[in-house]
Amino acid sequence: MSQAQYQFTRRLLGQIHLSGFIGLGAATLLWGATNWSCSDPLRLVSFALATALGSVLKLQLPGVRGMVSVSVLFILVGIVNLSLPEALLVGALSMAVQCTWRTAARPKLVQTAFNISVLVLAVVIAASVFDYSQRHFPEPVGLALLALAYFCANTFPIATIIGLTEGKRIFSVWSNYRWTLAYYAVGASMAWVIGTLPRGIQWEFPIICLPLVYLVHRSNRTHLTKMEQEGTHMQAMNRLHLRTIEALALAIDAKDHSTHDHLRRVQLYAVEIGKDLGLSQQELDALTAAAVLHDIGKLAVPESIISKPGKLTRSEFEKMKIHPVVGAEILERVEFPYPVVPIVRSHHEKWDGSGYPSGLRGEEIPIGARILAVVDCLDALASDRQYRRALPLDEAMARVVSEAGTEFDPKVVQALQARYRELEARAKATQVLAPPPLSVDIKITNGAAPAAGFEAEAPAERSPTLRHPVAQARANRRKAEESMPGMPAAGICSLRWEEALTIASLRIRHLISYDAIALYACQDDLVQVKFAGGEDRAEVESLAVRQGEGLVGWVAEFGKPILNGNPAVEPGYAKRDQSPGLASALALPLVHAGRVAGVVALYRRERDAFAADELVVLLELCPSLASLILNGNEQANNLLEMATAIRSDATSVVSK
Repeated sequence: MSQAQYQFTRRLLGQIHLSGFIGLGAATLLWGATNWSCSDPLRLVSFALATALGSVLKLQLPGVRGMVSVSVLFILVGIVNLSLPEALLVGALSMAVQCTWRTAARPKLVQTAFNISVLVLAVVIAASVFDYSQRHFPEPVGLALLALAYFCANTFPIATIIGLTEGKRIFSVWSNYRWTLAYYAVGASMAWVIGTLPRGIQWEFPIICLPLVYLVHRSNRTHLTKMEQEGTHMQAMNRLHLRTIEALALAIDAKDHSTHDHLRRVQLYAVEIGKDLGLSQQELDALTAAAVLHDIGKLAVPESIISKPGKLTRSEFEKMKIHPVVGAEILERVEFPYPVVPIVRSHHEKWDGSGYPSGLRGEEIPIGARILAVVDCLDALASDRQYRRALPLDEAMARVVSEAGTEFDPKVVQALQARYRELEARAKATQVLAPPPLSVDIKITNGAAPAAGFEAEAPAERSPTLRHPVAQARANRRKAEESMPGMPAAGICSLRWEEALTIASLRIRHLISYDAIALYACQDDLVQVKFAGGEDRAEVESLAVRQGEGLVGWVAEFGKPILNGNPAVEPGYAKRDQSPGLASALALPLVHAGRVAGVVALYRRERDAFAADELVVLLELCPSLASLILNGNEQANNLLEMATAIRSDATSVVSK
């Protein structure tokens, strides 16, 4: 059943419930009028007056929608001491007064009719239960059954209409009325007391009880006012926790700019699945916070690892695995009133025990963490990432389903599979504006130097790329007997720059095969193709990305190589029609004097096509390629200066 059909069904059932009770209530009142009998008018007036005054003394009890009055006490006494038609009249009068006298918002006529109908039907049911119990049980038991029957018959229909119209669980709404059960117990006790009095003074007793009832009402109102103040304070504390959550989430966003929308979507998915699986309110509150904060531990992970547009190395993955533990340790200091920390610590655990950090399996993993793991994976697969493009939603869901029973709790996967399209539609319909970005890219002009002064800078003696684990592993090996072909030089007395780059690409191909090659130069904030070769060069020859973006932008930003990255993540990359497209990239920074001057990237059509040995081979050629890139930039700058000078001279000649 779709969400629209579900809502329509609930509304229809609500209308049937409302109309049915109003009809039954009207019929009951009509029966009471046709069977009217009153043996003691003075007693009836006494009860009616006390009940009407009691209806004015209303309380708003915690968790209960609408008002509750002390007239409940007198209605129960009336059921025991009056005839059924008299009790119906007293009950209808009290509800009419309660709905219309001193109300902040007067209810609609249909609401008043429904409330009166519920009450008179509750009087009939309670009177029938009391009449039966009098014949079969002792009087205290009968009075207890009277109070319980009237409580159920008076509150359950109201909880039902609230649940149907507001889309809430009926029994969850009804449980909030447990606060009123004490009033019904006191009413039964009053009925027993009046039954023990001499017949001659029974009509005065309701009036005599009014001052005592008022004092009880006053005491309860004072107590509830204090509870309301405490509730207001608790709400303020909850808002403080929510603001803390927002601030921490903003801290994550400052480190990983792709997470804000992801976190909001995961929160919506997780909370809805949690409701479907019957989580308590405290568990839902914890899941709401954990969905936003589960990646807070990434603050301890180097940014180059978080934003890497390719596979992680073993050492990089070891650093990434600390983020659930660090996140849990950070959140322990917040002291949330619900269990957020266990969810954050365990959200990378797997159903079969192969996850981290603790290797928990099955139901050892907190239910919130199991839910978070499933919805986090689905949204990650269906969203663009630095290392790949988004999958279609149905394909992403199929991937998640394939891991049920191994990575994920099958029960959670089943619940998500039943609702993922509906939740995706809700996520798109309820998108909120992201908070303003943090000022991480601004340049501060004030402040000449740090208090300790500057460190003396010296040219780097070797490329920082040698720190890469693969390069380090190969650095100590002996050179091959046949030396590498040298790179050509560009200059006035040798080759033109374009010719030198062409020959360099051919010599690289002699060592490493490729379907496309691109040499990028770093100019200001851009990483732009200066030369492209190979059969598929058309797919990369027009690329120009900002530093830090895409694959080559990340290499230029952090000065680290990428082995078998995904070319499709480059901003502006588009494969040719009817072409499988480039699927693997080997990209290395071209470093000169400690500065990244450019990037060399080799591409192939197959996935994971490059080997670690090929990275090492290309690494040996990077210094020469860096010189070529720098020479090309210098030549371009010289030509620009020459053109500017010629233009200036021409302008001066014309002016003379």
